[in-house]
Amino acid sequence: MNDDELEMLLADDDDLPTPPAGPSPSGGSGEEEAQPVFDNVEDFVVEYLSPLISRRLNGATLTWCPQWFLHAEAIARLTAMWRAWEHLRLDPALGSSTWWIHHADPHLSVLFDPDSGPFAACSPTDGHSPHPLDPLPVERADPRLWLGTAFSTTAAAAEKLAD
Repeated sequence: MNDDELEMLLADDDDLPTPPAGPSPSGGSGEEEAQPVFDNVEDFVVEYLSPLISRRLNGATLTWCPQWFLHAEAIARLTAMWRAWEHLRLDPALGSSTWWIHHADPHLSVLFDPDSGPFAACSPTDGHSPHPLDPLPVERADPRLWLGTAFSTTAAAAEKLAD
């Protein structure tokens, strides 16, 4: 690597999101609740995740929808990632690794999947599909099924079984 390439890489670091520092090394009582870095999932995705994740999004091997917020599954997965990140960032030892291995990697694999992920009908360049994927087909079960103790933890279910 020559000096120009190194300089270019160092200059590019300014564009990367900077994770906030973990808890103060002063110890503290530990009773203070840390405030979240991001106010909502959109801020987390736009200000942290998007600048952090670089992938070749061609729609064939990996895909993404720029209007990710129109996909319920994406909102749920990205919210789970954000909340886990907010919690795990406070662990200076294993927090970052735990977040990547147990949260980011599995969720991003599903989100980026062009065949079965929530963005399968969308395009990273053309955007949200006017014909999104259908939700899972479901039918309602006989309500008596949920009365068994294997499927319910409510006292009402136990009472109905006793009758």
